Amino acid sequence: MSLASRVANLFSSSSTGPQQSRNELGFVDDGVPAGKQGFADIKLGSERVMPENMAPKAVEEEARPPYLHSMIAGGIGGTTGDLLMHSLDTVKTRQQGDPHFPPKYTTMASSYTTILKQEGIRRGLYGGWLPALLGSFPGTIIFFGTYEYSKRHMIDFGITPQVAYLTSGFVADFAASFIYVPSEVLKTRLQLQGRYKNPFFQSGYNYKGTAHAARTIVRQEGFSALFYGYKATIFRDLPFSALQFAFYEQAQTWARQWKQSRDIGLPLELLTGATAGGLAGVITCPLDVVKTRIQTQVNTSTEPAVKPTPVHPTVSAESKAAAKSSLRQQTRSISTSSPSTHTPRPGCINLDTSSVVTGLKLIYKTEGIAGGFRGVGPRFVWTSVQSGCMLFLYQTILRKLDNYSASENQEFAL
Repeated sequence: MSLASRVANLFSSSSTGPQQSRNELGFVDDGVPAGKQGFADIKLGSERVMPENMAPKAVEEEARPPYLHSMIAGGIGGTTGDLLMHSLDTVKTRQQGDPHFPPKYTTMASSYTTILKQEGIRRGLYGGWLPALLGSFPGTIIFFGTYEYSKRHMIDFGITPQVAYLTSGFVADFAASFIYVPSEVLKTRLQLQGRYKNPFFQSGYNYKGTAHAARTIVRQEGFSALFYGYKATIFRDLPFSALQFAFYEQAQTWARQWKQSRDIGLPLELLTGATAGGLAGVITCPLDVVKTRIQTQVNTSTEPAVKPTPVHPTVSAESKAAAKSSLRQQTRSISTSSPSTHTPRPGCINLDTSSVVTGLKLIYKTEGIAGGFRGVGPRFVWTSVQSGCMLFLYQTILRKLDNYSASENQEFAL
């Protein structure tokens, strides 16, 4: 036996500290009771099978991947899921931000067809993909790193796993919001605009690209404009992320207990992720509705208050009306965060508030419970598909990284 092998065996047989071993825990196994984790056929990856006599604590230690692996897998999985759904988000953004009456974009199918024929894929359906990519990848890296760190430490301190999942989802989404909200502002304006000098749709925006959009917004509207809709966005996204990952953790636990294996298979991987995202999307639909209504309403109160002055004879009434309409269009905000899958119903009252709670009360008073669940169908589809793709890729990439790391360790030991 070589010296390196003896050293490796020495370290593998020695006991590690409780805090160190706990920090190696996996993404979805923290809440499983120790007795439930000692499966005879638990697999990590596709080939590694744990022996039946392995202690539950050793299984728990083996299940926790390094933080770096979680962040890389989460970044790739989250970004891929967002980009896959980008065209749907573009269509919904056009429907929400259409200033024309009657609206140019109505049904989902006709909107897809119109944008594709007139503007194509890259400048049309995938307009704003670059800021979406630049915001989604670092945002999801921060999210998954913060989520894993918070969840593991809270469970190590004895907090109930379900509470740890919910709280970690809140904390992780808040940490990532400082990255993804500015990118969503840039992305959504470019989605609404389409191509530069778009002859098919007049959105009120006309940027040459991502960098030009950022410079123009900061110069003309101030740096704070990049965080427009921040409060309304986190009011919706924090509960969504918390519920999504709490549902996902529990669904994965049930699936692994039912299969008696860590490898639950492709159908269950997709089903658990899609179910978690879909349920969270339905429950938080009223928050999505009020956020969209607040961000898409015409806010006439923001018009500058000036004293009336005599109108010059050469200025026609039509010019005055056009100037006033132009001013209102500039102050008309749009949704700045996906998944925004609610289109305000024609004739809906103007909420005339920036308070999410007040908006919810007004919608309930005037439109009832059904008003808070408008667009719940598209939102369910969006969140289900995006969540299923993201979490499936997360688990797949995590297993690949785990197998690669294990093979590297074996080569080093030899």
